[in-house]
Amino acid sequence: MSALTDLIYAGSNAVAGLTEGAVNDAIAKHGADTPLAFPDTAYFFPTIYAATGVKVKTLGDLPACVGVLKSLITNQDDIGQALNAGLATAVGAEIIEGLKYVGGGDPYAEDSGIGFVPDPIIRSLGVPLVTGDIPGVAVVLGKADNAADVANVVKDYQSKGIMTFMIGDCIEQAAAEGVKMGLEFRVVPLGHDVTSVIHVVTVAIRAALIFGNVQAGDLGALLKYTKDRVPAFVNTFGPLNEVVVSAGAGAIALGFPVIVDQDIGDLQVPGALEYVGDHAETVKHSLAMRNIKIKVKELPIPVAFAAAFEGEIIRKNDMQVEFWSSKNVTCELVTMREMDQVEDHKITIVGPDIDSGEVEYPIATYIEVAGAKMQKDFESVIERKIHAWFNYMEGVMHTGQRNQIRIRISKDAFAKGLRMHHFGEVLYYMIMDEFDAVVDKCQVTLVTDPAEAKRILDEEAMPAYNARDDRLGSLTDESVDQFYTCTLCQSFAPSHCCVVTPERLGLCGAVSWLDAKATKELNDAGPCQPISKEGCTDPVKGYYPDVDRMVHEASHGALEHVSLYSIMEDPMTSCGCFECICGIEPFSNGLIIVNREYKGMTPTGMTFGELASMTGGGVQTPGFMGHGRHFIASKKFAAAEGGVARIVWMPKELKDDVAPRLNATAKEMLGIDDFCSMIGDETVTTDPEELLSFLTEKGHPVLGLDPLM
Repeated sequence: MSALTDLIYAGSNAVAGLTEGAVNDAIAKHGADTPLAFPDTAYFFPTIYAATGVKVKTLGDLPACVGVLKSLITNQDDIGQALNAGLATAVGAEIIEGLKYVGGGDPYAEDSGIGFVPDPIIRSLGVPLVTGDIPGVAVVLGKADNAADVANVVKDYQSKGIMTFMIGDCIEQAAAEGVKMGLEFRVVPLGHDVTSVIHVVTVAIRAALIFGNVQAGDLGALLKYTKDRVPAFVNTFGPLNEVVVSAGAGAIALGFPVIVDQDIGDLQVPGALEYVGDHAETVKHSLAMRNIKIKVKELPIPVAFAAAFEGEIIRKNDMQVEFWSSKNVTCELVTMREMDQVEDHKITIVGPDIDSGEVEYPIATYIEVAGAKMQKDFESVIERKIHAWFNYMEGVMHTGQRNQIRIRISKDAFAKGLRMHHFGEVLYYMIMDEFDAVVDKCQVTLVTDPAEAKRILDEEAMPAYNARDDRLGSLTDESVDQFYTCTLCQSFAPSHCCVVTPERLGLCGAVSWLDAKATKELNDAGPCQPISKEGCTDPVKGYYPDVDRMVHEASHGALEHVSLYSIMEDPMTSCGCFECICGIEPFSNGLIIVNREYKGMTPTGMTFGELASMTGGGVQTPGFMGHGRHFIASKKFAAAEGGVARIVWMPKELKDDVAPRLNATAKEMLGIDDFCSMIGDETVTTDPEELLSFLTEKGHPVLGLDPLM
């Protein structure tokens, strides 16, 4: 037997023994009928479920899984068989980690890691993964000889937007060297036991189930998906033991190369297991092994700039200065000018800089752009990007839009030299980078003078906002000549294609009709292509010949027909990163809507995750459909089935969020005031019979509609 396969089998056999003993002990202590589940997932024990189709629900389900695990360990001197033994190690790790959740509770409450990653988090990562904001996934494991080495590697990944999961003592090493951690920083500590590596493995596996429509039990399709579509790799620090090597074999079987910092001589396998002793080369080598290309943004600012800082929260005690509409005038405006009216790269500060000694300032961000292909409709598209770009600056927090914003700058960023002109540089460089197809010249004015900020708000910004609102209000599906496809998510969901219309934005919530129109201008051969509206065959259900043709082509033949306005007949497909899902509630003859942040039960007897598992990956499931929050108040929502009158239940947070727009739609379409008061939520009931009683008491219009089925 070769030295490498010998190590793999030694680790796999050790894990198999530990797993079998742990299962037997747990059954003896708690009983075979004891429920067993990871938190907030619809995929049971995901590795076991995806590979075999077995749904682990109780401790009594585990002995058979241990049998499968042991069957994968053949001890044959064959690298393919040894990689299967690596998968056995993954199964063992999943079982050992799953046993920690017996009885509920959080076994990682006292750990610096988070343990299992819930389904909603994976779904929320779908958009940044397909857009390239997260270009890859790194797994960092072990303990470095020098803490600075692992910290520098992780910071480098962070600066490039790589999602990094950490296992072992490297967590504390990186933290001690100032690495910011948490999902919001895209550096996620999972746990200290080597078995906690399974929590990143199940992220990849559930991506295949959620986005790729890989069927449970189809191991070949699973391994192909993870290899081809999940851009992950592993970095190990410090000495290697047989369990780490065996876990690495499991990663390699999934298509994830392993880069080690210990000289392993002839144990190396080119393209799969390689040694890099110089930590300054670790990141470069790792990215090259997965063919991940990073477009580096070198901005002239004194702080880091990366999507990894987008979720950074700056508390008041850590704040140097603040711009907040509740206390001072604020606004953000992008406006189109003639070419001779714009001086390219001119950045002007009107008023005091943030080093003047004050804590609170007004702010008017006034951006003028010019370009041969620039259109008025693109102003708001560029303007909405300000939120992300400011948040990409380390030490800056931005919330809101238009004239309702809040910006905080941290003491640390201020100490590094961040000042107002740096905000101007960020805006200039990012606009010229992302919108270079339509913007030829750009100048930025940042106003902190109270009087001038007020003038810009009153004379420039508010009239522009009002004009845009009037324009958007007039945009209906009937008022435009074409719709657009959006295939951004096909890198993860190859059979899915969104159809974006003025009244139906992309199901991720991030792509409006104007966004799609702008994307087409920016990238003629890109993910958003025009769809002709000619020859509509059914305006009620929303059947268009060109929609069918374009979706058929975009889905590589997987789809024949798509209706734009029906949930029951050929509904639009989903990738898996949808903000909400709607589904039939049979008792009331209505539809419930659940957002991915809601963790509780619904009147259907299913959680968001369970509902969401019924669609996604490009599958059409009549009666269930993923969609964006904004679509809920659309006149086109389930229009063929009665529209918003079908909505009978939503989580309270979601209902409160959409209430102003949904109430306005219901007033116009149904003549009902305060329609949302007729809609149930978890504070009313999650029981279907009680929900029906509530709807009857309220006189909900769904009671007068024809049956859905």
